[in-house]
Amino acid sequence: MTVEPKSPESVLAPPIAPKGLLREPPPTDRGARRRAALIAAARTVFEREGYLNTRLQDITEEAQCSAGTFYTYFKTKEEIFAALLETVQEEMLHPGVGGQVTDAATAYEVLEASNRAYLKAYRSNGKLMGLLEEVALVDPVFGELRQRRADAFVSRNARNIADLQKRGIADPDLDPDVTARALSAMVSRTAYRYFAASRGRKRVNFDKLVETMTRIWANALQITP
Repeated sequence: MTVEPKSPESVLAPPIAPKGLLREPPPTDRGARRRAALIAAARTVFEREGYLNTRLQDITEEAQCSAGTFYTYFKTKEEIFAALLETVQEEMLHPGVGGQVTDAATAYEVLEASNRAYLKAYRSNGKLMGLLEEVALVDPVFGELRQRRADAFVSRNARNIADLQKRGIADPDLDPDVTARALSAMVSRTAYRYFAASRGRKRVNFDKLVETMTRIWANALQITP
């Protein structure tokens, strides 16, 4: 979730997939289609079986191809998982939502639009985000990258909270970094509970979720539209 975009620098974040696990794309259209089919099959299997339980054989069977075809494009399960994450890179960057903040009312509007964009992207990729959490716990490369991305978004939110304070829109006594960490964690963990770890849980009304997260953010910052 982002309060307001400030500059191109503020929306940059570490990639969602480790670059060291990504190969150059195939040079031919046929190769690109085969690689894309393998990635699509991998997503189906990963989301069905979980990362740890997925075998390369499961992926090739889902893709209806040979092991040799798999190894033409990927060496390991880690590589194809990284490629899968790369396919949702742009959607999961969670950029800020444009809009000039001039007062509390417009600040609230940007908060709501930003929360909606974040939660919509998370909902669309909930199972995959759950897988990323799983992999981050067992693979230090993915774990480090996951932490760096979280820190980047927290830093961005902290800068924007500080900017709102300077404008006299947000509570000036709050520590921007601590506040950003607390509120960002609230939204991200809530999204995880509803969209990634939602098995057997009651479905949530999406608009109500956006409204609630936004009101909590605004109340914490003392933004009164």
